[in-house]
Amino acid sequence: MDIYLRLSKGKSLGWGAENFTSSTEFILVGLSSDPKIRNILFAVILLIYTFTLLGNLGVIMLVLADSHLHTPMYFFLANLSGMEICYVTSTIPQMLAHLLTGHAGLSLIRCALQMYGALSLGSAEALLLGVMAYDRYLAICQPLIYATVMGRWRQLQLASACWVCGFLGSVICVFLTFSHPFCGSGLINHFICELPMVLKLTCDDTHITEIIIFLLAAVVIFGPLSVILTSYGHILFSVYKMRSARLRKAFSTCSSHLVVVILYYGTTTFIYIIPRSETSPDNEKKIAMFYVVVTPLLNPIIYTLRNKDVHVAMAKVVRKLGFEQ
Repeated sequence: MDIYLRLSKGKSLGWGAENFTSSTEFILVGLSSDPKIRNILFAVILLIYTFTLLGNLGVIMLVLADSHLHTPMYFFLANLSGMEICYVTSTIPQMLAHLLTGHAGLSLIRCALQMYGALSLGSAEALLLGVMAYDRYLAICQPLIYATVMGRWRQLQLASACWVCGFLGSVICVFLTFSHPFCGSGLINHFICELPMVLKLTCDDTHITEIIIFLLAAVVIFGPLSVILTSYGHILFSVYKMRSARLRKAFSTCSSHLVVVILYYGTTTFIYIIPRSETSPDNEKKIAMFYVVVTPLLNPIIYTLRNKDVHVAMAKVVRKLGFEQ
């Protein structure tokens, strides 16, 4: 890309590549240096961003408006939608500005704030997906104690723990990353301040930092994933053993959650777990585009497409608004 070549030669913005240590700005390569392609991407991503906000906000409003959706499953789903709204807002508006203006400079503070926001919300989402799987396990496999175990206070505790742990754990990762000095051109071959990409720009030994970040990422990704796999293993066994129509109907509501889990964990594992030498920067950007832009849009669609309770709630809202006789 043109910007990459200019910066690598130290000609862009009037600074030398070797003097980045004293600079206060990173440069994002972005998705394309071609103005026409940038305009097309801007229109597409803006459309996706708008539908993502409307879709997730719609889920939250439905859960709040319909008393039949005041259950643990929908409480956690509303939290997931809230996380998605915050997540895309921490990343996509800046992407759109860069696509529109062509200027992709970010100060160290703005880069750190964006990294922290995206990382903390992504971590909280990973933890919440584990909680949602545990909730489905209790509802299907332990129905007699479900109402007691998953009471309102327990729901608040679990949801709050996801938010708090996600934000606290990310503080460590961001602090460790920005405690290193940076050198070189300050060029990030990405469209957001992604932690692994920023860490590549440091000019001292990051071995300890990488180990700590890897361990934290493994806990955040594989901890909830183990809960999810265990929970759905028990659910599958119960459905097969009981051969109950009620159980089969309950399990059908879990399929949407499994799709979200596969999409989310599959992409984040490539970025934060697989060694950097095994993935190219361009592939990493393509994968990141999926979980930064596409997955937040798919979540409300996947969760509501086959959900009869949500369909009924939507029909009630339509009737109340007077759009249906």
